[in-house]
Amino acid sequence: MANYGTIPTGPAMKLEYISEAKERLKEGLGTLRPWRQIIELHSFGFPRSFAETTARVTRNLGYFRMNYMMILLVILFLSLLWHPISLIVFIVMMAVWLFLYFLRDEPLIIFGRLVTDRVVLIVLLVLTIGVLLLTHATLNIVVSLLIGVFVILIHAALRKTNDLPVEVGKKCGSVEIFTSKCSR
Repeated sequence: MANYGTIPTGPAMKLEYISEAKERLKEGLGTLRPWRQIIELHSFGFPRSFAETTARVTRNLGYFRMNYMMILLVILFLSLLWHPISLIVFIVMMAVWLFLYFLRDEPLIIFGRLVTDRVVLIVLLVLTIGVLLLTHATLNIVVSLLIGVFVILIHAALRKTNDLPVEVGKKCGSVEIFTSKCSR
């Protein structure tokens, strides 16, 4: 009875925290589409018009958003392997990304105001790029971001969307990519 009203700090609490973190990680990465679905060869083809191209890019960016972000981050990570300070900063920023964007299941409220996903995404992108540019790896970062965006846009334009499932009641258009987590 001596422990009544105290906060448990023993091994049981640590295990509970770890299992809760694992569950949140699984939920946060739940919108990650199967990689096999991204690289199915029969799903690729050239679009017939500019309108079809923009429709494909819009739909694919919304549907494969998490996968595309992972591709961009991996390309950026690989470009920083020869800049250890930048790599350390990048890893710290990825931890911030995990907690503030990927794994957050509750609305973010700062000073009593609701912060939308779009604002969090834009602030994290600008902050990550800005902090990395301060590490004097500017050319590597800019080139890797350009390569990543190029790869993503080429994939999004060539990947047919007719075999992607339609999510009932959820729209993943160009505006919703930055305003909501449409796949949750």
